[in-house]
Amino acid sequence: MAPMATTILFTGFPGFLGRELLPRVLARDPATRAVCLVQAKFADAAAAAVAELAVDRPELAARIALREGDITAPDLGLGDDAALAADTVAIYHLAAIYDLSVPRAVAERVNVDGTQHVLDFAARCPSLERLHYVSTCYVSGRYTGIFEEDDLDKGQAFNNFYEETKFLAEVLVREAMARGLPATVYRPAIVVGDSQTGATQKLDGPYYILRWLLRQPRLALLPVIGDPSRFRINVVPRDYVVDAIAHLSGRADTVGRTFALADPEPPTCEEALEIMAAAAGRRVLRIRLPVGLAKALIDHVPGVYRLLQIPSSLVDYMAHPTHYHSRATAEALAPAGIEVPRFAGYAPAMAAFVRGNLALTSSAMA
Repeated sequence: MAPMATTILFTGFPGFLGRELLPRVLARDPATRAVCLVQAKFADAAAAAVAELAVDRPELAARIALREGDITAPDLGLGDDAALAADTVAIYHLAAIYDLSVPRAVAERVNVDGTQHVLDFAARCPSLERLHYVSTCYVSGRYTGIFEEDDLDKGQAFNNFYEETKFLAEVLVREAMARGLPATVYRPAIVVGDSQTGATQKLDGPYYILRWLLRQPRLALLPVIGDPSRFRINVVPRDYVVDAIAHLSGRADTVGRTFALADPEPPTCEEALEIMAAAAGRRVLRIRLPVGLAKALIDHVPGVYRLLQIPSSLVDYMAHPTHYHSRATAEALAPAGIEVPRFAGYAPAMAAFVRGNLALTSSAMA
């Protein structure tokens, strides 16, 4: 007798993490099929991603069904789909709006209301084994000191509405877990492209700095925010994040836990700037600016943003006061040999990618 099909509901496909994670999840069990909730505006991109997968892994692509829907809509825009709810054994919720300058109302609708709608659907799934929720390390906001993996509400302030709404969304997930929902929370730090190729969907985060350096002569001017030797920047490549979630989500002993997918030994901002300058082949003339002045210049002085093409929202992360403990994550990943690559090891690949894609924008789907 053929094994009974089981369904995972997947949000955030074909996003930056989702398009890489979904095949890994499907490969674990040949009886599993995936229903991907896809907004109408991403339907063509999702179909193209499935077609691309079908070239090398047709047996996986054949088990992916694309369903038009929207996490911001009640019932996820699916109506009362009792059959889907009855057959769903796992939910992977990756969809979110990742934009450090997003308005509050938009962030709340997608990140908070969207997560609540996913939780509402989960409550209707009698066979649900687990919700896998992708949060962010930056639910910490501007907490000063060490943020443990189980920490959440520490009375912290937030840099932006992205951080705040991801915090509020994780609060909803934690409350549902307290009521008995089996779930695992994954908190990536700043996610960049693949550690081997440097490839990414959009140029943001450290890619802004690399692009600025590569657009200048061999001796490049670089604004340095605050005291770069005092603060650290926590960056992880996409392949590490995907490897980690794929492994942890397949283990029964990770239910009820939160994992910080962060670099345990992140470089200082000064070290990171030196690494990026070397990767770009530039010598750097540093211009030191206080945090407040740097943000004011970018936001209010005509021509500064157009020149730098670095948003003021990035400045806060060059003076970020939080360190993320990830000891439990490292212990859980050790048997699989999954470790965080050092930034210095893959920064050259990032620089090479930027060099060939200087026109890439800073916007992409979540």
